[in-house]
Amino acid sequence: MGALGGRNDVLAWNRPAAALIADFPRLAPRERNMARRIFLDPDAREVHLDWDEAARTTVGILRMAAGRHPHDPELVHLVGELSLGSETFRRLWAGHHVHEKTHGPKRFRHPAVGDLTLDYETFHVPGAAHHLLVVYTAPPGSPAEEALNLLGGLSASA
Repeated sequence: MGALGGRNDVLAWNRPAAALIADFPRLAPRERNMARRIFLDPDAREVHLDWDEAARTTVGILRMAAGRHPHDPELVHLVGELSLGSETFRRLWAGHHVHEKTHGPKRFRHPAVGDLTLDYETFHVPGAAHHLLVVYTAPPGSPAEEALNLLGGLSASA
């Protein structure tokens, strides 16, 4: 469904991801960042049904990036921006939790298709940039698969 950079920047996406998570094509490149979406987008708690877990793991992923690249000025700026904009981010960042995105279930809510649970799997792209390919799937014939297909069709007609 998408490719992420080390700072949680969304580098690529498909139609269902844009329909379900955020309208990435209409966002400025700087705003295509999952940490910004989670902590600064007022709709994030509606989209991500397990928002507390998404917030905790997002901070952990940023902590992992900070360990790899402690002097990355863009990461330092992002952490500062999130710290100023979100008390929850500040609290979680102070906890020093480190997390690597791997696999598991993820629950979403969309106004057109309702609640759906998808499984995600993360693949590491070789190289120093630490890019990730994140693939969301639904069991064949499930309501979640039908919802994804509908979202893909909705975004194609938009």
